[in-house]
Amino acid sequence: MNLFFLLMLPAATLAEEALTPRERELLERIERLEQRLAGLEARIGASPAAQKPAEAPVGETAVPEVAPAGTTINVNLDAYYSYNFNRPVTGVNAVRAYDVSANGFAINQAGVIIERRPDAASGRRVGGRLDVMFGQAAETLQGSAANEPRPEVFRHVYQAYGTVVAPAGKGLSVDFGKWSSAFGIEGNYTKDQFNYSRSYWFSFLPFYHMGARVTYPVSRWLNASYWITNGVNQTEDFNSFKSQAVVMNFVPSSRLSGNLNYFNGQEQQAVNGQASRGRSHFLDGYLTWQASPGFTLAGEAVYAIERRTPDGAPRTVYGGAGYARYRIHPRFNLAGRVAYLNDRDGWFSGTGQALKDTTATATFDVADGFQMRWEVRRDWSNVAWFSSAEAAQRKQTQTTALVGLIWWFGGKQGPW
Repeated sequence: MNLFFLLMLPAATLAEEALTPRERELLERIERLEQRLAGLEARIGASPAAQKPAEAPVGETAVPEVAPAGTTINVNLDAYYSYNFNRPVTGVNAVRAYDVSANGFAINQAGVIIERRPDAASGRRVGGRLDVMFGQAAETLQGSAANEPRPEVFRHVYQAYGTVVAPAGKGLSVDFGKWSSAFGIEGNYTKDQFNYSRSYWFSFLPFYHMGARVTYPVSRWLNASYWITNGVNQTEDFNSFKSQAVVMNFVPSSRLSGNLNYFNGQEQQAVNGQASRGRSHFLDGYLTWQASPGFTLAGEAVYAIERRTPDGAPRTVYGGAGYARYRIHPRFNLAGRVAYLNDRDGWFSGTGQALKDTTATATFDVADGFQMRWEVRRDWSNVAWFSSAEAAQRKQTQTTALVGLIWWFGGKQGPW
């Protein structure tokens, strides 16, 4: 009997066939192999189908892993050309975090991200992440001597932390190291944002923290975190005071998510070994609603207050931002943002003023892992504050146009 038909016939039919000794031997070998395969599957607790890698979503590319199982190595490059219609003599776009160059080409960010996420369900309770960054964004995030005693030491290390998931309840996750702040709806990697430029709130709220945090899944829709850190944007402590934060992440449905974040600390640098005892408080909340498969709305509200000394006059910043994105085509979307920041005491900008921005961004996913963005943005102030082509002249508005190009590749799926 042909071997192909031997494999295809059911057992009941085979019993009725007159098998040759050679065919019976082959059948017994197949049965033994099937038994061994079933035993191996039982030992590893998963079938071959369950181990199939997930397909990459649109705009991301799945690549074979070359590192230990569960580890991804990822690379991104973010570059742009920006034109400022004020033609400022400073050569800088004011109140911008990542598109700081006026009328020139620039590399915003070039980075490498290595990540191994814990997977307690499969018995892996440890993990970690390292983000190494170069370019203008690295200078923006960690270039200020006002926060870092030695900014040059850690400038290119945006994130570096290890994770342990303790077998407590539903799993208590503990991180130690330096991580990107959850304050503010906008994040570091441009490919995951509605717009290319960031709002005032991205620049004002913390970029990162150094310390320890614990996170626990309170329920199916609520994760709660507690942080103890050196402070706001402090890899190295400069006043021997530890700041704290409570972060609540809500996901009541697949279409609605949000955060409510509170931070409290002493953020004044010690002078001659003596630190001021003034306090800083940040309250930040934001929501994202997937109104339809192609339409997303988001909003953010912020209130912050600081006293540089316990009995000093308070400085306050408050306001918010609204976002909308509509996907016209699987590879093309339009997004808009409006933002308002009341800086009446000059805490953010150094000048008592109210700032507003309106931004429109078109995003074209040219290919998996390559994106092009066009953006027009206008900033307003209630005082003449923005630089112009003449050093002595200030303007109440600033308008910019930008083209951004973003490349990324690696095994990490979803937002980075």
